[in-house]
Parts: sequence; structure tokens; C-alpha cells
Amino acid sequence: MQSISRRQFLASTAAAGAASVVLPLINPRAVDAAIPGIIRADTRVIEVAGRAAKVFGLVQADGTHGLVTSAANDFQVRLENALDAPTLIHWHGLTPPFGQDGVPDLPQPLLQPGQSYDYSFPIATPGTHWMHAHTLQEQQLLAAPLVVTDPAEAGADEQPLVVLFHDFSFKTPEELLAGLTGSAPASGNGGMAGHSMSGMSSMDMQGMSGGQGMAMPMDVNDIQYDAYLANDRTLDDPQVFAVERNGTVRLRLINGATATAFWIDTGSIEGEASAVDGNPVAPLRGRRFPLAMGQRLDIRLRIPDEAGAWPILALREGSVERTGFVLATRGGAVKRIAPVGDQATAAFDLAFESSLVAAKPLAATSADRNQSIEIGGTMQGYSWTLNGRTWGDHLPIAVRKGERIELVLRNASMMGHPMHLHGHHFQVVAIDGRRFAGAVRDTVWLPPMREVTVAFDAANPGTWAFHCHHLYHMATGMMTVVDYTA
Repeated sequence: MQSISRRQFLASTAAAGAASVVLPLINPRAVDAAIPGIIRADTRVIEVAGRAAKVFGLVQADGTHGLVTSAANDFQVRLENALDAPTLIHWHGLTPPFGQDGVPDLPQPLLQPGQSYDYSFPIATPGTHWMHAHTLQEQQLLAAPLVVTDPAEAGADEQPLVVLFHDFSFKTPEELLAGLTGSAPASGNGGMAGHSMSGMSSMDMQGMSGGQGMAMPMDVNDIQYDAYLANDRTLDDPQVFAVERNGTVRLRLINGATATAFWIDTGSIEGEASAVDGNPVAPLRGRRFPLAMGQRLDIRLRIPDEAGAWPILALREGSVERTGFVLATRGGAVKRIAPVGDQATAAFDLAFESSLVAAKPLAATSADRNQSIEIGGTMQGYSWTLNGRTWGDHLPIAVRKGERIELVLRNASMMGHPMHLHGHHFQVVAIDGRRFAGAVRDTVWLPPMREVTVAFDAANPGTWAFHCHHLYHMATGMMTVVDYTA
């Protein structure tokens, strides 16, 4: 089994020499062009709340940020490291062969400055995906959309719009991590530097504590960010997408935030969720949808047959901050939207997840192997565990090729966790022991004191990361591997 050193895992930098312009976003309509040959990890400058911010980016040779390709093509990309620090990129949502997944030392080493690497493998399924560093550089916006279109949908009469959400801090990720772990000076409000208490609430623990009804604190957010972004922009200057009256819009939404879950609020237009993590689901209508870190969500909207402007907001879980973008017809008046709302949102639950039904479920079969995984950890000391162990002391999840595997994930901590499996897609098959044919995903949300069972087919031999997609939970231990044995 391969191993990642802590030094390599935390490899990150605030690289100098940034570009002087904001990069163009991907054009979702350009889906039939040849696959661009180069994705470059580079530096750039964006404006956040009136201040210039030096960040990273993943750009094509023409400056386009991110990639749109077709499932009819193979994935053939040369990754170039134009940073002044080592890096590597994970193709989140794709299922490449072992060795091309982009996790440092599983088994590929970090690319040194000036180095490049050619990736080439079949694209198994279309969908809304993304690419990002598997180091602290992810916090510095080393992430971009990766959309794989379906040739069977080429004639669909809809307008695709791609939006990547992120959380942003003018502090370095090392400073944020030091504040969480308590190795930074205490801030004036009595909390750790970079630590937010705005998301603290209480959770009724009756039935989980000997029937005594004890209330325990639930921490929803553990970092207070300077801004929340939608395609690199705040609500002070949101992106406005031109749409047609009575037209259909397909939102491809990606939560690339490192430590922030969002409620997607479609406002006065009812939306229809059609895919999660790139995998189709039975259409589910609503106006508010949860989107955890690492997850993706496709929503179809029918624009009213009138001139107007409709904000689509991403509301920070358990708090008042928000970001978003605007859909506007010709002549529609775009009004200013404050970056904070009047009322904090609720914490995530599993109501949406329990309502999802996979449009393309796994074949019905019994599990060959069951593995229980307890998610643990506390804010005190800031250490996060899987089955009581942190990365470096982890126990691999052993599987054999051809097996159906079920992972019973139980969250024994007081914080929610988005759990992500590399190299595979899994199906949610039970919530708190209730069996059902849920969504096919690669990242599932685990609220405190809840249990979710996922199933996958062991069909991609290798050693694959399995971890919490909260960057700082992963960085402080919440990671193991699924390891194929002979």
C-alpha cells in the first residue's frame, strides 16, 4: 500500500508572480470541440470585496478556466505546473485507472515546478465534475469545473450554466489550519484565530444518551471566511447570465468550498434536481437544495415568460452569509443583493438525500463484504478520525476485485462530514438502517449522530483515498484508503 507523508500532504504555497487579469470562465456550449491538450496550474489575481487577491487557477492554453469535454472522447490532458511549488490535481468525479487519480503518492508524486504529466484514460460516464488540488492549495482556489457532456443530450433545448462555489480567506491555509489546531495566538473574541462560533447550535440528543435528554453542542462551521464566491465573484458584483424568456436553464453547480456547505436557493422559480455528483436521479422539484463540499448538483429551471432578473443564491449552512449569481432576460432589472441575509439557515439534514432515487442504480445484489466506519473527532484539539484512527495510523478498507462492498458510515462526532470515495461511484442504499434505492454519488453528507450505508462494486483495482471533503478535517487525520487485495 502506498503512503502519503504529512509534508507532501500539506504541500501548499502562496506563490508569487500572479497574472494581472481575471481569467474567462468555461463556455458550456463549446462541448464538441477537441479536448484541449493542456491544463496549467498557474497563479492569477481576482478582486474580492474591493481588494486584489492572489490565487491559483487551472487554465487551458487560451486562458479558459476549467474544462468541458464529451463522454465520446477519452480524457487526454497534459497537466503543467507553472507554480513555484509542487502540486498535483485530482479529477474529482472521474474514475481513472490507478496511478492517474491525482492524490500525492497514491502512487504519483507531486509535480515539481516546471514539470508536466500526461493523463490518458477512457471517460466512463458523463456528468458535472471538477478538478482540484489534494493539498492545502485547494483553499487558494486551485480548483476548476470539469464537465463531461452526454452525446445523447446534444439536441437538448436548454442553456447550460456552470458555477463553482468557494470559500475565501485573505489568510493562508496554513494560518487557518494553525488557528483551528490551537497553534496560533488567540483572537480578541476568545476564540482561535480563523475559528468561527457563528455556526454553533444545540442538538437534541435524547435517545442517544441513555434517554436523559442531554443537549450537546453541534458545530456547523469552524472557519469564518472573508468572502464566499460564485465563479470567483461575491454578491457585491455577481455574475449575471443572460437567459431567454420561457427558456430552460440547466444549472451545473459545484461546491468547491473547502469547509462550507451551502443551501442552493432558487427563489421564486421552482427548480428540478436532475443529477447529483454527475449521476442522474429521478427529477425532484423544490426551491432549496443542500450542496455539501465536493458535491455537484444539476438543476433545471424554466425562466418565466417575462422580462426579469432572478437571483440564485448559495446560503451558508447554519449562518447568514451567502453568495450567488443572477439570471436575467433582456430588459430585466438586476437589483443589489446583500452578501448577508436576515436569518441563519438550518443545519443540513438527510431529508433531500432520503428523497433521491437513482435513475441508473447499481445492479441489485447482496453485499459480499460489509465494513462499519465510525466517524469521530472533536473541536477540542481539532483531531478527526475514522474508526478511532488518523491518517498515518489508519486501517485500510480491504476489498477484492468483483466484490459488492457496503460501507456503513456512522457519524459519532458533533459536526457534519461530506465523505468522498476516489476511483468509484457508490449508491446510497440505507439511511439509519432504512433500505432504499438512493442516489449514485461519490460524496455523501453525514450529519451528526446519523448513519448512511453506501454500496459500490470493487471494479477498479488500486489503493484509493476515502476521506472527509472538509479540507481541514482531512488534513488533521480523517482519511483512509480502500485497498484491493489479491
